[in-house]
Amino acid sequence: MAILKATNIKYYYQDGENIRTILKDLSIEFEKGKFYTILGPSGSGKTTLLSLLAALDEPKEGRILYNDQDIKTIGYEKYRRNMISIVFQSYNLVPYMTALENVMIPMAITENDIPKNTKEVAYNLLDYIGITKTKADRIVNKLSGGEQQRVAIARSLASNVDVIFADEPTGNLDSELEDEIIEIFRTLAHEHNKCIIMVTHSKEIADKSDVSFQLKKGVLLQNE
Repeated sequence: MAILKATNIKYYYQDGENIRTILKDLSIEFEKGKFYTILGPSGSGKTTLLSLLAALDEPKEGRILYNDQDIKTIGYEKYRRNMISIVFQSYNLVPYMTALENVMIPMAITENDIPKNTKEVAYNLLDYIGITKTKADRIVNKLSGGEQQRVAIARSLASNVDVIFADEPTGNLDSELEDEIIEIFRTLAHEHNKCIIMVTHSKEIADKSDVSFQLKKGVLLQNE
């Protein structure tokens, strides 16, 4: 059963006297336990689609459903706080906080069930994705790019959500670190039953996902 659905999504904007269409009557479904990629070159609309699915923007037409409930009915802020997490290419961590403090932020604002020993949980999450306790206590901008992206992934897990979006999360990393980060996402889907939805321009990454879609001129095609 799909946890997340987009039905008949259209997105466009006015460019002078012209209407520029980004997404054309797009429908797609996502299930838990799978790692999805949405592949496309810059300007193809893949980040726009991710923004709509994550309620960072609103479609011009169509609906997005989480567990068959319209996310507009759930409330965009509540949906973002309790149902999804996002991992960004540029990490989007709070630079003057430690890795541990960054991971604890979503625990403080979610309405999901979180263990009371939040600090211990945060340390465990960081350890799980390869950040030692010593590094967890460091200010994040003292960590390498790969370490910061691991912190961002730990943060995405902290609010105990089922759907994790990733926007070109390996774009700033070398190929070896890229492979490690992709393996973390695969494990989260297959062993922890998360729904992972990643946008990328890399066919190599798409080939490692369970289901890959290609976005071309606003139309979504499933790769074989």
